[in-house]
Order: sequence, then C-alpha cells, then structure tokens
Amino acid sequence: MNCQNLFFLIKFYVMLWRRNFNSIRLSDKQQRTLAGNMDEICPNRDTVVVLCAISSGRNIVNQKDEAKHDNTLTKLSSKPTQTRSVFSFYFILSSELPRLSMLLTRVSPVYQTLARWGRRSQRGGGLLLSRAVGCSSSRCHGVSPGEGSAQPAEAGSAHAMYRDTVLLPRTEFPMKLTGQKLLDRELQIQQECGFAELYSWQRERKATKKFCLHDGPPYANGDPHVGHALNKILKDIRNRFEMLRGCQVHYIPGWDCHGLPIELKALGELGTSGLSPLEIRQKAREFAEGAIARQKAAFQRWGVMADWEQCYYTFDGAYEAAQLKVFQEMHGKGLVYQDYKPIFWSPSSRTALAEAELEYNPEHVSRAIYATFPLATLPPKISSEDGLENVSVLVWTTQPWTIPANQAVCYMPNAQYSVVKRADSSQLLLLATERTASLAALLGTELQTVATFTGSQLEGGICKHPTIPDKQVPLLPASHVTMGKGTGLVHTAPAHGMDDYSVASQFKLPVECMVDEDGRFTEVAGPKLQNLLVMTEGTDAVISMLNESGALVLEEQCVHSYLYDWRTKQPVVIRPSKQWFINTASLKDKAKEALQKVRVLPESARGSLLTMLDRRTYWCISRQRSWGVPIPVFYHKESGEPLINKYTIAHIAKLFKENGSDCWWELPIEALLPPEVLKKSKAGPVSDYVRGEDVLDIWFDSGASWAAVLEEEMEEASEEPESRLSRLAGSLRKPLATESDPRADAYVEGKDQLGGWFQSSLLTSVAVRNKAPYKALVVHGFAVSEKGEKMSKSLGNVVDPDEIINGKEDGSVPAYGADVLRWWVAESNVFSEVQIGPSALNSALDSISKLRNSLRFLLSNLQGFDQRTQAVEPQQMYYIDQYMLHLLREYSMKVTDAYSEFDAGRVIRILQAFISRDLSSFYFSVIKDRLYCSPEDSLGRRSCQTALEEILDGVTRSVAPILPHLAEEVYLHAPGHDKAETLFKSGWIKSSSVWRRPGLEEAVEGACAIRDSFLSLIPGKHASKYDLTIAIEPGLLFELMESLQEEPTSSDSQLAELMMAARVNLTSKLPRDLHPDALLSHGTFLINLEGGVIREDSPYSIAVMPTSAARCPRCRRYTSESADCLCPRCQTVVSHAG
Repeated sequence: MNCQNLFFLIKFYVMLWRRNFNSIRLSDKQQRTLAGNMDEICPNRDTVVVLCAISSGRNIVNQKDEAKHDNTLTKLSSKPTQTRSVFSFYFILSSELPRLSMLLTRVSPVYQTLARWGRRSQRGGGLLLSRAVGCSSSRCHGVSPGEGSAQPAEAGSAHAMYRDTVLLPRTEFPMKLTGQKLLDRELQIQQECGFAELYSWQRERKATKKFCLHDGPPYANGDPHVGHALNKILKDIRNRFEMLRGCQVHYIPGWDCHGLPIELKALGELGTSGLSPLEIRQKAREFAEGAIARQKAAFQRWGVMADWEQCYYTFDGAYEAAQLKVFQEMHGKGLVYQDYKPIFWSPSSRTALAEAELEYNPEHVSRAIYATFPLATLPPKISSEDGLENVSVLVWTTQPWTIPANQAVCYMPNAQYSVVKRADSSQLLLLATERTASLAALLGTELQTVATFTGSQLEGGICKHPTIPDKQVPLLPASHVTMGKGTGLVHTAPAHGMDDYSVASQFKLPVECMVDEDGRFTEVAGPKLQNLLVMTEGTDAVISMLNESGALVLEEQCVHSYLYDWRTKQPVVIRPSKQWFINTASLKDKAKEALQKVRVLPESARGSLLTMLDRRTYWCISRQRSWGVPIPVFYHKESGEPLINKYTIAHIAKLFKENGSDCWWELPIEALLPPEVLKKSKAGPVSDYVRGEDVLDIWFDSGASWAAVLEEEMEEASEEPESRLSRLAGSLRKPLATESDPRADAYVEGKDQLGGWFQSSLLTSVAVRNKAPYKALVVHGFAVSEKGEKMSKSLGNVVDPDEIINGKEDGSVPAYGADVLRWWVAESNVFSEVQIGPSALNSALDSISKLRNSLRFLLSNLQGFDQRTQAVEPQQMYYIDQYMLHLLREYSMKVTDAYSEFDAGRVIRILQAFISRDLSSFYFSVIKDRLYCSPEDSLGRRSCQTALEEILDGVTRSVAPILPHLAEEVYLHAPGHDKAETLFKSGWIKSSSVWRRPGLEEAVEGACAIRDSFLSLIPGKHASKYDLTIAIEPGLLFELMESLQEEPTSSDSQLAELMMAARVNLTSKLPRDLHPDALLSHGTFLINLEGGVIREDSPYSIAVMPTSAARCPRCRRYTSESADCLCPRCQTVVSHAG
C-alpha cells in the first residue's frame, strides 16, 4: 500500500468518522482504488461490498449479508500485522467507528503515519483532522475538568481519537428544572415516593425510640400565609430528621376552630342579629371547615409529613369531652371560680378578653389631663403645718372617662411629696417632689415649694370628688405608684383598673361599674353621661365637667401604647363583670418549677415567659359568644347561684363526646340535667335551673390539647387519632394526674405564643398533672418583609406562599417550587424575625441549583456502579478516598447535632462548606483523572466511586429533611438500591467508625499542607506542568508521605494525584544539582497523633521545576515521552480495552 492510497483511505475514514455519509460519493475509480487496495491485502470480496455500501450512503449490510460480514471479520482477525491494520479500518467502517483510535495504537506503522499526516495537515491548513468526532450527549454532560484531566476532545485535536476510551460522566439527572416542569416533577415525586403514606408507614414500623412534636393548632380563620409556612416547615424538618434516624414520630396536625374571629368572618355584615346560637354555630363551623381545607391542602403541597386524614379539631365532640375533663379536674381542685372583678372588655366584640387576646397599639392617642382633688381633710401628720389651707391633690390620667368612678387617690409611702404654690395663680398643689420641675415647665409657671414631707405622712387625708358633689375619697398608700410620669399621685377607679382593684380589695372600697357591654356609660354615671361612649363622647363630657368645676388644670395629647382587641383592632376597656376565672396566682410557683425542667430555645425566651406568668394573677376563661365550648354550668332562676360539680361536668362531657357541643342548645335541659345527676348534686328540681350562656376562652380550648391528643406513653402506635380522642374523653373516671401521662418532646410556635398557647398549656397541665406538657419549647420569630416590616395588605408587602411555589400568572413572580420555600425556612435565623422577599427566594434558588449540580456530578460518575458488588473495603481504598469518608463522618455528626438543636440554618452552613471547600474545590478536582482515565474496574477508580457513593448518599440524606423533593429525585437516580425503595424509608446517614483510621488524617492533611506550599509557588498556573521534589528529613512526616508514595519518583502515586503534579520526587533532602531556575519553598507541619500524645513539628522543603515530559493525548497529563505517544498508563488502558 503506497502513501497515496494510505492518504485516500485515511481521508475516507475521517469522512465516515464524521458520520457525514451523505457527502461521501466515490467515483468508480475511487471505489476501484479502495477495493483494489483492500484486495491487495485481503482478497475478500465481502470487504469491497461492505465498503462500497457505506460509500453509497446505504446500510452497512442487510440481513442476508450479515453472516458473510461476520465471517469476514473472523478471517481478518487472524491475518498478520499489516492485515490487522486493514482489519481495524474494516471493523470501524462496519460497526464500531469510535474504537478506531484504540485499535490503531496497536498497529505502529499505520498509527505513526496517521500522526505525521495529522501534524502536516494542520500546518498546511488541511481539513483532514479539522473536526472532532461527535459523541452522544449522554456521555458529555456537566463536567468541566481542569488542565491535566481528560476532557471531551475539541475540533481538530488528536484527543478525539481516544474520546470513547475516556470514562466521562453521564447521567439522566437533569441539571436544571424550572417553571411547569419543576412543579410537575415535585408533584410526581410526592406521588411516586409516597409522601401521603409516609407518616402512616413510620407509625406502623417497630422503633425503640419515639419522638413527639405536638402541633399547636393554627387558627382556622383564613388562607395559608408565610407564617404558616415558617411554622409547619420548621416542624416538618425536625420530624423528617427524627424519622430518618429511626424514631417513631408522633405528630398530629390540628386546628383551633372556635372563637370570635371565625364567628365574625362567618357572619360578615349580617352580625348576630336575629340568629339563634345554633344558626351562628353552623355558619361558623362551615367557615372554619373551608379554611381548614385550604390550609391543609397548602401544608400537603409544602411536603409536610402527616396523616392528613387523621387530624384533630377543637370543634370535635371527642376533643371537647377531653377538654371538659381538664376543666373538671381544675374545678375540683378549686382553681376555677366565679367572681365579679375587672376584666379586659372589648366593646367592639362585646366579650371579655384574656391577655393573650390583646395587642398593644403604640400609636394610640389619648386626651391626658391634670386634674385636682381638693383636700377636705388634711392628713393628721401635716395638719399642724402653716399655710396649707386650700391645698388640692393633683393627679394625671390618660383615661379621663374613669374619673366619675374614682374611689381613692394613691401615693407612694417612701417617696417625697411637696406642696407647691403656682406663681401665676397662687393655687396650692400637692404632688411628688421629683415631678415638680417637669410640671413647672409644662404649666409655664414657677412652682414655689411651701412644704415637703414623706408619702407616709399623707395617711388619713380625705379629698373631695371633682365631679360628684358631696362625695369624698381617701388618700391611700399603694405599691403600684411610680414616678416615671404624672404627679406621683394616682387616681384610683377600682372598676376600671387591675391595680386599682387590688387597692380596693385591700381597703374594702366599693367597685362600681359605670360602663355597659357596649362601652357606654350606664345610668349610675348620672344623666349627663348616660349612654355616651366612654372612649369618645363620654371623655369629652367628663373633661367638660372637670372644667366647669374648676378641677381641670391642663389637657394634652398623649401618644402611648394602649391595649386593643387583636381581632377587631379596636381599643378595649377595663370593666368589672361576673365571669369565670382560673386562679393562676396559686399555680405560678408550680409553673415556674416545672419550667426549670423544660429546655427553651432560644434561652432568652424563658425570661419573657416567666415575666408574663408573674404578670398574670388570674385568667378570665368565660366569653360571651356562641361559637365555642359551653361552660357546663347551670344557674338557679331565683338566686342566680351556679350549679357545677364533677357529676354535672362528667355528664355534659359524655353528651359532648357522643353528640358534639351543639347539644348544649339542641337538647332539652332535662337531658342536660337528668334526675340522677340532680340527685348526686343534691339539687332541686330541674325546673329551677337554666343553662349558662358563656363559652370557654379559646386559649383554654387549645391549652387542653395535651389531654386530647397526646398518647399515653405513646404506646398506641397504630390506633386512630379519633379513637384515641374517644378513649381519652370516655375514660372520665380515670384521673389525669398520673405519672404515665406523656410529655411532648417539643412544642414549636411563634413568640406570640409565650403569652398564649405555651402558657395556657403549661397552666392547665401543671394544674392537673403537676408537670409541664413539653420537654422543650422552640420559639421562632415572625415572617416579615425584606425591609423588616410587618406584612400588611395596605403596604403591599404580603408574600403569598402559593405564589412562591406556583408563580404569578403575569410572570412577575417565577415558580420557585416547594423546596425553595423550605430552604428559605431552613436557611433563616428562625429565632429572630425572618425576612422574605425576592432576594431571599432567589438566593435560596441559587443555593439549591449549586447543590443540585454537585449532586449531579456525583451521580454522573456513579453510572453503572453498584456498591453492593463493586465497592472497595475501606482498608483497601486510596488514602484520599478514606480521608473523604473521614470528613463525611465528621460532617454527618455536625449535621446531626444541628438538626437536634432545631438549627437547620447551621445544617445549611455546614452543608455548603462541605460541598464548596471539601468537595468542589478539593476532592473533585483531584480525582477527575482517576475517574475518567483509569481502567473502569481498577482498584483506584472503584475506590474513588466507593467514596463518591458514600458522599452522595450522606449528602442526600443530610439535606432530605429540608429538601425532600430533591432528595427523593436524587435517590431515584442513585445506584445500589431497589427502585421501589425510597430515601425516607431507608434511614439516616450511614457513617462508620472504621472511617477514622489512625494516621490517615495526618497523612492527607500533611500532603495538603505541602500542596498549598507548592501551589503558592506557581499562582495562576497549572500544577500538572511541573515536577515537584519534596524533601523531608526521616521522621513521622516522611513515613506518612511514604504511605502515599512508596517509590522515590512517581507520576501516578497517590501523592502525585494529591499534588496534581506531573511527577513527584520524594527524598530526605533536596538534591545539590538543582537547576538555578527551580522554585524553592520551606514549611512545617504539626503532627498530632493519639490525642496529642505524639506531637512532632516536621519541617519540609520543596523544589518546583517545569516538567520535561510531553502531554499525553488521552489523559492530558504531562507524563508522556513525546507528544505523539500515550503515557504508559494510557497505553495499558487502551491496549486492554482493545
């Protein structure tokens, strides 16, 4: 075969390689030349048939010729060397074009000729090798190795010849999912991976450990919002983590279904006018059920794990029965009582409110006044003082409407008081000495001190009432008087102030209520005030009366915090009313003691909870509404005395369990008070009684949830929640205060629940069981806008979680999917206010995309790997692979600790550091050559894949509680497990103590320290172009490096791989004949073994020189003798592949 014919054959081969069959049109002469040369070597007509068929653009062989074709291959394979070169051409042309480069390397004459022609054609601008071979996209996905690693060949490169001998990454796992594809994929994952059945599955499995997170019921009065997302996802992250760890999770979602907000929204503009209690309750129930359905659907879409067919609702009869059991226990202990005392009253809602139902409006504006109470009788201890005739006590108040109800003026016994004389009117005023200067500035006149004395000397003084003639009120000492504002003398109206009521109780003052349920003055206030709204026109009238009587000294506008109804956003008043109360004062000490055994996250929240407990002396639990659990009390028609005891409560609870609380209005009173109950109660005939009309505070509803929902010792794993509620409610003869009653492992709610559900649950549980219902409290902040503002429709900064997931129809908000919402929750510092907006969501999306690409890299390099049969034992793995398993073990322990602390944000920080620092920037860059260019089944490559598989598994499991959709998607593509298996049914990260080998960490980290010194000498340059000499004096460090490279010089040792250098020389000292251009560096590495028992500060030196080796056309490392030759490693791989 002459050179001209060889050139023709090569050209023909390249055209075929390019798959450009349609452009191949050989003339008869060219076909004869091709066939003739083939016949010259192998006179076999089948060869010509096949080649001519290809040249004409037809199929290689038809079915009839297939046997002949196979026979031809068999004959050719037995020919001598020159014939085998033709056989190589024939074989590629027939069936396997991509393997030509591998076969040609075994035919030296042809290969060398091809190489020379390739160089000549490039110099001459020829197009013979001007294009790369196209490869299937499945083998070219997503890897961008650096210099010195095998890469997909570029057009015109000789590397194209070896492309299919390089094991490039390939995977079907998509690099990116957006828009509708993302949404469809998440829903598909939920369906295929059994999200809906996961909770029930884990409840049925056997588990030695249990974890109970008791769900605080969200209010069923509206659509789901980001506050719901923050709370529910935070809980779900912990639940999924505990389930993966093998715990049996107890989590029953619930809803708070009663209360005024639901009633108001359900009735809308209709109000309660003309509607019976049952009609109101029916509308409220329908509204609550609609809100529950919408919220439940959203929680499921967010991936929250629960049995959504078995939730608890505070309007269920079984729940209400369990609640009444708690009420019965507390009433039996004397903790529940009826009294007439001041309570927070909402005129806008026409009902009493508990502290948890109040909110402060910091911008409330009041008409504050300074008014005088003339002294009718001087205190005996100062009556002998001269010049104290016609002294008036000066008071300050922000609620002028309470002046008519005044019963006393209070002072601080230990403070100093003065009688001062106004320079502009000679009026004598009594006030606290330290308030004199500020008052003088306010009045714009000088105040001259006439006399000074202590507060205790005011005892016995009597004042004239400023608006009620002939009424006198005493001067009394009180502990609640302060000097921060006002005059140091406090106007006291026991009917309209909590502190005032305490003074009245101590000194037996009358408590007269002048305000009705609508917030209007009653006839007791007099004809001038009757029927006036106290907060508006009533205040105007009282100020006018004070002005007319000469008692008004000054009026000013005062902006201050004032209590509002949290539902109607209207101001409340304090007025006395006959209500039902819980004596929280007697429970405080027990509650504080119980809290000492409770872990609070963050710890700072404990102080707030204790402060709120101290502030609460009693708890008003009765409400004047229809939508709630009726207080099971009957009143005597004539005396008004209540009939309530363990017999009446137990009977009503039984009826509620069977019929629901609607039966309180549906059944005749004879059914509610049957003869046997009356007999046990020693009461008169049923006709003497009427049923009560008040319902229980909703905080008592939800505060009793521990009794209605938590399983006894969590033993009834497979029992339905409804039957559990029935059992708890039906077992009314059993005392609740038993040691077997469980405590939830955690309650997790927002900081507003410090005065709400956390407190009501604590008080009821301590009252009944002498212990808290929880072992830990997790208190998170509120979701706010990106500017830190409270979300408000009027500000236009409300973020809808549905729009986060599905996007807006106008495209202004993209579809982020549920995992982005979950990442936002996890990444945030939930113990403070949590900001959300486009920046936070885009940041979450970007973080997930980076994580997805890292997981994709791992998946793509594990294609076809089965760890069950191909994994390498840890002791046989490369040191760097073992080291990565060691890092993985440390990573898993850190992540586990963070999840256990409810700190998903720390989990994310640990995850991102592990991926960016340990994987992407270090391990992935080091191993690419071994992954792509080593023999497929070699120990080194399988060792690397073993580590990659463990890393993929560990990282995927570690992020699964936060990103369940992504984790399950990765698991579907991951090798080494049954397709029907899901990640959440296969456990937590499987790390082993075997991965912690003595000396392993020191060996690799010592090599990394040397590597850092090496790379610092060649900044911005490729390490693969340099030879590295490492000189270490005999000692521990030298021995450790010898474990990575046994030979003095190597280009394929583990040490050379770590250094990513062309060649590494390991010696005890630097050679004397170093090239003058060699780059030198010196350093030390501290070896710390056996927990510090063995410590050695080991010095080392390095020398760096550009390598003299050529770049291998296959692996692209500088390890070849010449540019035309493969390196020894690649020659071996290619020859064995052939």
